[in-house]
Amino acid sequence: MDRGVEVKVNRGFPREPGDPRRGLPSVDRLARDLRAADPGLPVWCAVAAARATLAVAREAGWVGAPGALEAAALARARALARSHPTRVVNATGVVLHTNLGRAALAPGAAAAAARAGAAFTDLELDLESGTRGDRLAAVGALLVELSGAEAGLAVNNNAAALLLAVDALARGREVVVSRGELVEIGGSFRIPDIVERAGARLVEVGTTNRTHEGDYRRALGPGTGLLLKVHRSNFEQRGFVAEVSLPALVALGAEAGVPVALDLGSATFADLRAAGLPEESYAPAQVATGADLVCFSGDKLLGGPQAGLLLGSASAVSAARRSPLARALRLDKLSLAALDYTLRALLEGRGDELPVLRQLREPAAAVEARARALAERLAKAARGRLGVGVAAVRAAVGGGSLPGFELDSFAVELRLVDGAVRLAGGAERLAAALRAAPVPVVARVRGDAVLLDARTLLPGDAEDCEASLATVLGHGD
Repeated sequence: MDRGVEVKVNRGFPREPGDPRRGLPSVDRLARDLRAADPGLPVWCAVAAARATLAVAREAGWVGAPGALEAAALARARALARSHPTRVVNATGVVLHTNLGRAALAPGAAAAAARAGAAFTDLELDLESGTRGDRLAAVGALLVELSGAEAGLAVNNNAAALLLAVDALARGREVVVSRGELVEIGGSFRIPDIVERAGARLVEVGTTNRTHEGDYRRALGPGTGLLLKVHRSNFEQRGFVAEVSLPALVALGAEAGVPVALDLGSATFADLRAAGLPEESYAPAQVATGADLVCFSGDKLLGGPQAGLLLGSASAVSAARRSPLARALRLDKLSLAALDYTLRALLEGRGDELPVLRQLREPAAAVEARARALAERLAKAARGRLGVGVAAVRAAVGGGSLPGFELDSFAVELRLVDGAVRLAGGAERLAAALRAAPVPVVARVRGDAVLLDARTLLPGDAEDCEASLATVLGHGD
């Protein structure tokens, strides 16, 4: 470039006379206005929100009502200032709500994780010898005691557990799966993709609705590495259907000298069959079939932290531990501490400490009593501006667990009314306002009512529901 020529570059947008963008404030000025409107905002949140909002406004050729720009920037700044994840009240009636973090930890498990994170630990140290220890040995021993399996292993989630199982038992070989079990779970988790990523070849047998033992038998060959059975975690098949039971598949695998694995998805070590939960939810019963590996999540029916558990024969678990993937998929110290506490609580008969077990076991009459007590609180907070009642509802287990299985429950019913006239769209607006409260309350809408299901409320949630509703209605503290 000729150094004698001065080149000016316009780094902004062209602004013709009358261009509304000429009236946009600077980043500094808008950030100061945001801090004046909400002095509690951290400076970085105000600046980042101002910069992003102004960038959008310039790109769009801003034309907006007075104050709209500031309102948009303030909402963005407050969203940035909110920690994530932040606590919410689960009033949806879905016990294991994936979007809300699935199982809530027992207070003791949460405290154990906090202690592990706030100090040094013996994570990989043998205190007796002073040499390097095994971070997974203690949890593995607890899993063996709870399940009756020869060995147990924990990794960071159930997708990882299945990936590790296929890698350890069938890499470079064929994995035989029923077409009716080639499921896709939320977040694009697909069984065929897992098998491929683990370096195995998928062999589909049967049809979408019916698979027989003969289908598996005909697929067996020199390249067969694994017979895989997958629980349909988030849907069910009815009607003209058939599938091969796990015991039958295990017998076939033993006859052919081929290992068998079960992706159970979700299971528990607490026997809830007497409470109406299906038999497949009880992990020890599945392990007792003799499957080489059974894997499932730790943060679903088990009631612990996010984890994937592998239970089975000593040789299969040892193969999984030796896989190069095992280190990449291992649990961190916080999750290990929470899982250790959860498993010990189950072994020691303290299962009611786990919120998920309390919510699943609680009799409907007790849920109704809590719903009526909450309705009284919310009626006081509403001060006549809402219709408040109690309705019988059905609560789902959720989290990809036990599709079609529901529990009797009761919910507080809120109706936004003006005299005898219900306001159009009022329920959706009220639900959105509750989600935007200082302590967000996540409820569900049914018709023209907002429902707060009492089955999924934790201790202390009733007080937060009352305070959040009072804030929404404009007369909070």
